Amino acid sequence: MAKPIPSTSQCRSFFDQFEMFDNIRAHSVLVARIAGALVDSLARTGKCPGPLPDRQETIAGALLHDIAKTLCIKTGCHHAEIGRQICVELGYPELGEIVAEHVVLHQFNADLYQQGIFGAKEMVFYADKRALHDQVVPLASRLEYLVERYSDGSPLKEQHIRLNFLKTIEFEQHLFSFLDLKPDDIIDHLAMIDEPRKTG
Repeated sequence: MAKPIPSTSQCRSFFDQFEMFDNIRAHSVLVARIAGALVDSLARTGKCPGPLPDRQETIAGALLHDIAKTLCIKTGCHHAEIGRQICVELGYPELGEIVAEHVVLHQFNADLYQQGIFGAKEMVFYADKRALHDQVVPLASRLEYLVERYSDGSPLKEQHIRLNFLKTIEFEQHLFSFLDLKPDDIIDHLAMIDEPRKTG
């Protein structure tokens, strides 16, 4: 039995239902565009030995990864966990797992990544790290933002953030060894995808 996956229009209706701030909507759309481009690149190279991440699931997970962010900004809750609960309540438990792990991959598996085995949750996790608000940035820029935003001036918190981020850097190395893009190519690649829409 196929797992339920909401369409892009359904995801956008959830934006309204959960009163997502406009900046969070823009960020979520960008993360979905990056994640979709990564899946497409994996498909083009054909280097991965196993099944590719499901593109529709990846896009939906990316669109909904911050579904609880507005609520948690207001209440101080943990947006990844509350987002997981929201997805489960909406009838999308598999998407809930993607949302739950978009901040930190709880099951980081370097052995699988070295073999070119990735899931939708990894695509969303990485795409989110490349999107600072509504702009594509290098990982280094995203890390400095996280340090500034969440370390509260504490050297211990900063060290913890930087240590956690090492896994993101490692993941990028594994992922891009199976792509026909380089990390710095993403901005130009998304612009190239957009160009036919503007001129068509």
